[in-house]
This record gives sequence, C-alpha cells and structure tokens, in this order.
Amino acid sequence: MASSHTVTTCLSPPVHYVICKLGFEKKDAYDINNILSENGEVCWQALTEHVCYLESDQSVDYIKSIRSLGPVCESVNLHFKSLTKEKFVIQYALWFHWTNCTELFVEVFDVLQHTQTTGVALALMKLTSCLERALGDVYLLIGKDCPFLLRDLLASEQLAVVFGQAVMDVLRIFIGSPYGLNLRNVLWHGFASPQEIPAKYCAMLLFLTAGLGQLLQMYLLQTKCVLVHRPYVIFVSSEELDVFPDLSHEALSIAEELVKLSSFVLQTMIPFWMSALTAFKQSRYADCVILLLPQLEVGLRLLFTTTNKCPNRLLTAEPSALYTTFDEMLAKHLDNEEVNQLPAVLEEPSMELLWDFLNHQEGPRIRDRLSHGEINLEAFPREVANQIVAFAITLLCRFSDEDVFAFKEHMVIKPLMNCASCYRSQFHPISRLKKQVLECMKSIHLWPELPVVPEEHVQTIKGLEGNAEASTLISVISEILSQLQQYIPHNCYSSDDPVNSVLTERLLIELCETRVCTLYSPRPVLEILAILRKISAQCHQVSEQVIASTELRYKRWMNRNLRSRQRHNYLRMLSSIKFLSPVLRLILVMITLELVNVHLVCKKNQFDYQQYLKFLKSLLQYTENLVTYTSLEKNKWDETTELTNKALIKIRKIHDRKLMLMQLAT
Repeated sequence: MASSHTVTTCLSPPVHYVICKLGFEKKDAYDINNILSENGEVCWQALTEHVCYLESDQSVDYIKSIRSLGPVCESVNLHFKSLTKEKFVIQYALWFHWTNCTELFVEVFDVLQHTQTTGVALALMKLTSCLERALGDVYLLIGKDCPFLLRDLLASEQLAVVFGQAVMDVLRIFIGSPYGLNLRNVLWHGFASPQEIPAKYCAMLLFLTAGLGQLLQMYLLQTKCVLVHRPYVIFVSSEELDVFPDLSHEALSIAEELVKLSSFVLQTMIPFWMSALTAFKQSRYADCVILLLPQLEVGLRLLFTTTNKCPNRLLTAEPSALYTTFDEMLAKHLDNEEVNQLPAVLEEPSMELLWDFLNHQEGPRIRDRLSHGEINLEAFPREVANQIVAFAITLLCRFSDEDVFAFKEHMVIKPLMNCASCYRSQFHPISRLKKQVLECMKSIHLWPELPVVPEEHVQTIKGLEGNAEASTLISVISEILSQLQQYIPHNCYSSDDPVNSVLTERLLIELCETRVCTLYSPRPVLEILAILRKISAQCHQVSEQVIASTELRYKRWMNRNLRSRQRHNYLRMLSSIKFLSPVLRLILVMITLELVNVHLVCKKNQFDYQQYLKFLKSLLQYTENLVTYTSLEKNKWDETTELTNKALIKIRKIHDRKLMLMQLAT
C-alpha cells in the first residue's frame, strides 16, 4: 500500500488553490455594516454585488466571485468573534428556526469562538447537511419531488422563486457546485484535512443561513404558506445492524494506538480519527460517525488507488472529471472497464458490510442519510456508531505496514476481526427474500392452533363437499413434491407424508443457510428476485388474512352472530384452509429452491428466460388473486379452489418443461 506518510494533501492543486488561497488574495478589510443593517437584517443586495458573471454565457464566474467574497467572509468571521453567545442568540437564533436545527447553528457559533481544527470541519459538515434538508423543505412549498443532489436542489427554479436567483448564486459559490468552493462535498468525501478548511467560510455559511431565514419569512408572509418539515428517517431493524460486540474502553484505547500505526490512515487525517474516537467516548454518536465515514472513504481510496495502480485518483478531480467516491470504489469495474481490484483485496465479507451500511436501498444508507440531513443527530443510536467504529478498527488492523500481529490477537480485537471475516449481507434482496420466506412460514405455522368450531355444530349444516376438493388438490401437491424430491436435502424428505413432513420450517431454514453470492448481482438476477419477493409478500398477506378471518368468524359463531349464509361461508373457509396451507408452503419451498439457484438464470437463453419470467408472473398473479379472494370483504372461498387448481397445473407444466432454475443446477 502507498505510504500514508508521504501524502500531504488530497486536494488537487487547482482545488487546493480555490479553497486555501483564492479567498485570501484581496487583503482590504471589509466593513460588516455594509451587509448587516442596524436591526440585524442581512443586506442581500450588498452581498450579491460580489457575484461576478462570465461575459460568454452569464453563468457565475466562480474564481472572481470567491476572490471578491474573501474579505466579506473574513469580516463576518470577525463579527461573530466579537459577539457574546447571549448577543448572538438574541440577534440570530430566531432566523435559524426555519432549519428545524436552531441548537446546531448556535453550536456552530461556539465552535467559531475556539477554532479547533476538526471542530470547524465537523461544524461545516453538520451545517451543510441540515441546510440541505431545510432547503428541501422550502423546495416542497412549490415543487413535488425534492432533488436528491444538493447541486440540483440549489439550481432549481423553485428555490429561485422563494429566495431569488442572485441569492442562490451566492450559496452555490460555497456549496453544491464543483466549480465553486464545494465545501460540503470536499469534506463529506474526505478530501480536506482539518487545517485546509478556513473557518471564515464556516462563519459565512452560518451568516447566509440566517439571511435565508429572513428572506423565507417575508415569502411566507406574502404567500400565506406554511413551511412543513419532513420527518426524520428512523433506523429500523437495528438488530440486523448488530454485527460487532459492544466496544469497551480498552478497545477504543487500542484503536487510538492503531490510528498512529496503520497505513490505512493518512498522517494529515489523524486528528479526524482521534476526534471521532473521542466523540464516541463522550456519547456524541452522530459526531463520531460524521467524522469517521469520510475517513473510511479516504482509507479505502488509498487502498483503491494502490491496488488499481492509479495514484492520481487519490486527489479531488477537476469539475470536469468525476472524483473517486465510495460508489466508484465499491463498483465491479473501473471507468476504463477493467476489473476493480479493491473487492479482492477487501474480501467478500468486508465488501458486503460496506454495501449493507452504505448502498443497499433497504439498508441504513448511513452516509447518504447523514450527509443529506435526513437523520436526527440528537438521537443517533449508539449501536449504529458502535458498528462503524468496530469495522473501522478491523480495517486499521488489516492494513498496516507495521507488524500489528499482537493487536490482531488481542482479546478485545480478535472478536471484532472474527465478526468482520464471517459477515454475510443482511440487506441485499437475496438476504431480504430469505428473511421474508421464513417469516411467512412462521405465520402459516400458526394455522393449526387457530380456534375451530366444534364438530357437533357443523353436523347441522348440510351440503358441504369441500373436503373431497381439498383431498384432490393435496394429492396434486404430493405429486409435484415427488418431482421436487431430488432438489430437496435428503434429511428433509420423507415419502410417507411428503406434504406435512417435507413442507416444513426446518427445510426452509436449511435451504436459507445456503450461501448465495450477493455481490454484483446481474440485472436478470435482480429482476427474478423482485418477483419472488412479491410472491412471498402476497403469501404472507394471505396467511395474515386467514388468521384474522378465522379468529373473527369463530368468535362471531360462538356468540351466535353469524347468519346461515355466513356460517356456510365460514365452513367453506375452514375446508379451504386444508389445501391453502400446503399450497402456500409448496410455493415458499419452490421460491427458496429458485433463490438458492438464482444465479443460473444468466445461463438461460432469451426465449427460455422470457418463458420462465412469464411463469413467475402468473404465479404472482395467482397469489395476488388469493389475497383478494381471502380478504374479509370478498370472502370468496369457492373461487380459491378453482384458482389453486389452475396454478398447480401450471407449476406441473413448467416443471415438465424443465424451465426451473433448480433443474439447471443438476
């Protein structure tokens, strides 16, 4: 790995010049009273005068504008430094209410008083993410779907209507445009070291946010609109995020030692790592993760550029070229179509962990959500921070020039290394489908315990021939099962009573234990998985409806609240349950056998693939119809028999044509 001691900056020369030098070239002092009225209003007109435009196409001339705004930012910074906290709160706090994060902006003021280097960077990262979220709320006063990228949000007509185009241009000089200072991206992607971000830019963004609050208030008074804040994203299924054991104080102390030794860490970035570990110890979990994620990105970028022999990609690129972020580093191929070597170096478990935490749609997508202001920083869960720090420690250990054998074997570090080395994806569609199938089976397992009306009550009702139909369908299911026998583990198959001894939870658990590769699933695989997941979800819905209907009808029967036709219908339902349970369980077993062999779909020719897809869609249609017929409103039990019969014929047919994936495996 390239020595992490030789890299002095991750900013390319032009970007370094724009951020660290350009705004300091004009030395003349600027009077704060030019842009701040006596009653504390931001004079936007005096600010927008500093925005310069290119003659060619009237777009912002970022270089001239930054040079011109440099002294203004310095003046704002000195102005804030001259205020006491009380004075600042009286004069400005009200203007931050629109962000829904007033406390955070007051905190930024505190940071500016004692410019501790990592503090300014952290304050800027939090400020920009909260500002983006608030601007998105403003966008929704007029627009429908809020743009995902800050760049697109700031360039939107909707915000120009509320704040004015010139004001948006001022904002874009600082954030959201790769041609400007681009402070948010440079920090969130880990390109800037602590001493490279001038505090005066943080002060200026604090000032601009207050000014935006003043403009917004005028707009809301004129239009009688009400600003609504979108709710924060809550981390669901946090038990699935529980990979590593809880970090002890000792583990954190070892981590501090490792930071100084590991070649995963750039020398210039050590303060960020130390601040992150300190934040964790102080229970400031959001701060810890905000500081650490960009550092994981830098460390991985260092690995990426070394293993792929492209050292130039360690730096921020020019606006015209993409710079290397997590998305590029976790991809299968480089932009020149060659295979990315990083996954092989990191190995599958670590890749899966990164994909789970950062990329999968159903995962926590921690970096996205934090950087776009979607998470309540006050309530950031310790468990999630614990996972990120623990994973970071394993990377520090794995990628070290020094001999860190003693660290790896240390009794508090070894369990972390073991957890990292045997991780399996939790949020890939394959993992989600496994989970869905098992949950559905659990639901169907509750059916035999459902209350049933005593036999003597039933004798009074004549003309119920449901049982014969059920028996016929069950014998068809047994036939299909005998065809599936060769694909089912021997210890889970019994020919005496295939329906009840084979279609079990034990079989599904065993099949779900099969390791299926999740990294870089091709499009056909994802397409098939999406349909299988829909089928499984419909089966679950049917099961939940059957449970609810049975309990309700039983209660009403025993209370003598069912009319004759309803009693008849109830008994049809009980009769249908006899074949519905095995049919749903058969579908779950088939789905799981297909899932285990899902990658074989890529071996199908186009014609067979389309036929197979058609079959799966017809199975989905069957389960969707079942949901409709078994609902409390519809309650059509006779139709379910007919429907099921047709579905079983289709299943048998597709099996005879050898179109199933499990048949390709043999």
